[in-house]
Amino acid sequence: VQLQASGGGTVQAGGSTRLSCAASGLTFSSYVMGWFRQGAGKDREFVASINWDDYVTYYSDSVKGRFTVSRDNAKNTVYLQMNSLKPEDTAVYYCAAKRSRTVVGTQYDYWGQGTLVTVSS
Repeated sequence: VQLQASGGGTVQAGGSTRLSCAASGLTFSSYVMGWFRQGAGKDREFVASINWDDYVTYYSDSVKGRFTVSRDNAKNTVYLQMNSLKPEDTAVYYCAAKRSRTVVGTQYDYWGQGTLVTVSS
């Protein structure tokens, strides 16, 4: 299984960017997909997740209303649209996959490498 995240970079505060995560080696349409992040010196934290069939989404309070998670099962790809970015959003962002029917919870089966998002003030 491979989860390849891309789209990181440096963005100004208040700006937007979109992360992508391309999955291979698994039946993508049967997995909940999640996004996590880890800032320097901080623990990894949950950001957002999306269910595999009804596309139900779930967000952390810190990003709710600013970030949107979506997926394209035909392309085996999950996205994270990040708007109104703040310096505290600076982190390495990871995508993950779990064989589950719930978008809640942080136990995932597979993890990708991270992509760094830096928000400059």
